[in-house]
Amino acid sequence: MTIAPIAMPPQAMAELEARYATPPRAYHNFGHVQEVLRHYADVAQGPGWTRPSEPYLAVLYHDAIYEAARSDNESRSAQLAIEAIAQWLPDAGVDGARVAQLIDYTARHGKLGAADVDRDAALFLDCDMAILGAQPAAFDAYDRGIAAEYRHVPGWLFKLNRRRFLKALLARERIFLSDFFHDRYDAQARINLRRAINEKR
Repeated sequence: MTIAPIAMPPQAMAELEARYATPPRAYHNFGHVQEVLRHYADVAQGPGWTRPSEPYLAVLYHDAIYEAARSDNESRSAQLAIEAIAQWLPDAGVDGARVAQLIDYTARHGKLGAADVDRDAALFLDCDMAILGAQPAAFDAYDRGIAAEYRHVPGWLFKLNRRRFLKALLARERIFLSDFFHDRYDAQARINLRRAINEKR
């Protein structure tokens, strides 16, 4: 099934995939993008997107620049998306600022509430966080991948901060911002989070 609401030139996609391979990543690679695109397609077939092109491009570019030791990955990825839109899709009617806004939101996962964002932004952010509600084997692979990407952090400190992050997610009244993802994944996400928290004691 073709879900792309806008056609990306092959060279643009090749460059994008190369970025997701640099530096080598255990989780935030192009496989992650493809998984988020699967959830994007679920939304397209379900509640639908108000403006589909912007969240689609945000999915493609949201982790294009990713170095675990840096705190500005989202803003750099957002800027890259704006430049790529100007280069490859100048006449496509894409709102580059909106794409950048969506990407910037991903820096605040677990801190934003449904009232803080609009409908499409909530769905986009939930697409990125849907891994929390995946089946146990997929969730565990994600958890291991994040740990591998943070090898530069002392093990005890990573475990402490990771457990703190997961506990904060679990304590939220709503893990997912949209009803669509809440109904689908909240129960499994809470099972996964509780188990992961207990394992990190």
